[in-house]
Amino acid sequence: MEYEASTESRRIMRPGGRFCNNPAMIELILGGARSGKSALAEQRAAESGLAVSYIATAQAGDEEMARRIAHHQARRAQHWALVEEPLHLAAALNDHAAADRCLLVDCLTLWLTNLLYAGSAAQQAEAGAAVNCPLLAFETAALLDCLPNLPGRVILVSNEVGLGIVPLGAVTRLYVDDAGRMNQTIARIAQRVTFVAAGLPLELKGG
Repeated sequence: MEYEASTESRRIMRPGGRFCNNPAMIELILGGARSGKSALAEQRAAESGLAVSYIATAQAGDEEMARRIAHHQARRAQHWALVEEPLHLAAALNDHAAADRCLLVDCLTLWLTNLLYAGSAAQQAEAGAAVNCPLLAFETAALLDCLPNLPGRVILVSNEVGLGIVPLGAVTRLYVDDAGRMNQTIARIAQRVTFVAAGLPLELKGG
């Protein structure tokens, strides 16, 4: 796939952008690690009454991640369709969205991590250079372009990673900054936003 050259101003989901009205039901569920956000997303997908497609962004790069993936697989409904897509999330959403279907994406922050390392962004950050990664720019822009126009219901799971201290590593700082911008922008698009802590949901928007 060809990617256009990007600039810093085009990079990732800047707050203040304008989006068209969304005909779909877009829901964002945020939380920290082991907060219960994925379980809540799965519960809401099951309660939607729609056929469900689970879009998994994780990659089993080591045994620990393989165990985490297996845990999620064992918990979710066996009759749900599974789509594994670590990079091209917008394309997967466009391919599988339908008026009578619920898409559950788990999770956006793993997808962002995959993009940082699949393209040049992580290397550029480690070198102290300005981040100018065509893959990252293209895929994040594609996600924002497609979300307002998808039919059906879409539930997006994302980590809230900005509640702690500023990390020392350049790549980790890039990840935290871009994840925060991503969550802000998708929260503006979404009709419903929920923050989960200790398994307890707090409705931030809609609901």
